[in-house]
Amino acid sequence: RALSPRPAVAVRCQEGQLAVTVRRDLFGTGRPVRAAELSLGTASCPPLSPNPAQAFVTFVAALHECGSTLQVTPDSLIYRTTLFYKPTRSGNPLIVRTTPAEVPIECHYPRRSNVSSGAVRPTWVPFRSTVAAEERLRFSLRLMDDEWSRERLSNGFQLGDSLRFQADVTSEGHVPLRLFVDQCVATASPDRSSSPRYAFIDLRGCLVDSRAEDTGSAFVSPRPRPESLRFLLDAFKFAGDAGNLLYVSCHLRVSPAAQAPNPWNKACSFSKASGLWAPLEGTAAICSCCDTGSCPSPG
Repeated sequence: RALSPRPAVAVRCQEGQLAVTVRRDLFGTGRPVRAAELSLGTASCPPLSPNPAQAFVTFVAALHECGSTLQVTPDSLIYRTTLFYKPTRSGNPLIVRTTPAEVPIECHYPRRSNVSSGAVRPTWVPFRSTVAAEERLRFSLRLMDDEWSRERLSNGFQLGDSLRFQADVTSEGHVPLRLFVDQCVATASPDRSSSPRYAFIDLRGCLVDSRAEDTGSAFVSPRPRPESLRFLLDAFKFAGDAGNLLYVSCHLRVSPAAQAPNPWNKACSFSKASGLWAPLEGTAAICSCCDTGSCPSPG
């Protein structure tokens, strides 16, 4: 029998939902299955209103619907569900002409994104965010005005000023997410690995610049929402550098909002009043590795 050029089950993983298309001739035998015999997930979600004249049955569901499960890995959010085929019995209860079938379905979404600003300068071309993430999760990094109400129109600063950064991720359709900034580096050229290079956020969420004397750098509490994170950074320039440009690149990551912050999902600032690292959320213990320099990676 010639193979069909179209797959029996096709899946499209979209930003907030998945769409599953099932060929009625599911087994390639020429005997179409009935739409009522197909369901999605443990919640047995039915297909869209089927048209008997069409050769396909379609399911559309939000990522967290129909009893789907979520697995979090260091690099991905993986939503899993199952397409079920449960045939009705034939007219003769003594015989069976078809058997049930299950088709596992997965949608993978990247947890991480590298987000780079345009150049920041001490008289410094309007700031623009460049997002280097897959479209399914949209990350952004913006310079904000003094009231945090809108994006700052100018990226010119004087030494002694505070830069107000806001990082965001769109999470519509996903389980609620919490955003973290693993690392931010400043360089004198667009190459984030160039020298001189200053990592002012490092060690999976330690705002190390807050430890320096006479700085007000800190993560801002409370968050406006779990999928947003704000932080202050005192303006600086590289010693001996005659240029007036700084390039800022940040590595952003998300975790489920229901997951408690931990040593690899954290936002820690140094409190000069207490002389201790303080977390934006969670217990002080999650920030202890900011001093040792050996913050763990997720197992």
